[in-house]
Amino acid sequence: MNSDANRKRIQDIEQCFGNSGQPLVLPGRVLVGEGVLTKLCRKKPKPRQFFLLNDMLVYGNIVINKTKYNKQKLLPLENVRIQSHPDVGDLKNGWQIISPSKSFVVFAATSTEKTEWMAHINKCVQDLLNASGKTPSLETSPVWIPDSQARGCMLCSTPFTMLNRRHHCRKCGKLVCDDCSKHRWNFPQQSSKPQRVCNTCYKDLNSTSNLNMPSEPPMSDSDSEDSDDEDETENGDRKDEAQFYGGQN
Repeated sequence: MNSDANRKRIQDIEQCFGNSGQPLVLPGRVLVGEGVLTKLCRKKPKPRQFFLLNDMLVYGNIVINKTKYNKQKLLPLENVRIQSHPDVGDLKNGWQIISPSKSFVVFAATSTEKTEWMAHINKCVQDLLNASGKTPSLETSPVWIPDSQARGCMLCSTPFTMLNRRHHCRKCGKLVCDDCSKHRWNFPQQSSKPQRVCNTCYKDLNSTSNLNMPSEPPMSDSDSEDSDDEDETENGDRKDEAQFYGGQN
């Protein structure tokens, strides 16, 4: 795809997200690939539209396939790393996308698409690091364990009920009860507010540093769920093959 056509496609993507999305057209920015991937959300797997730019991974909920998206998320690639993920039931061809602000698992429709996505992401990350001379951040957010994978607290084994709710530790991603996650910790890359951590992670964090510890646990619960996971829109079609573009420069 030539540079003019590539720039026009980025403009089209920007318009598909509407006023709720961030501007995507920037000098030197190139669209490397796009396609629908199944994202392993906390409640159930859901299709999400992904766009790989040479410096950014963009994804969002599908409102109208190939026409309208919402709840845009941006992940700068220079701090992204990826690794293969085992099959989950009928979901195959998966890998983890890991970053300081957010980490999650996605699945491609075929093994070929998985290989292509991973190869292109790795190349974009490496090109960015080579150009900037930076080293990737060592800080990462955890991949959350889906709700269905634990019927009880993963620390004390108390069953989850309507009253004994599930919570995710923002340090390890485990599902824990409220009694096992009373503490909060500051993770600036994840949120501006102190985040819930399990008792085990709190002890580990407290033993190594007091710099990020809130002075007092907040009275209000900061355990807000991922709005991306709460949206039930599922108009994506995994049968659409991912597209990758060459010769943009």
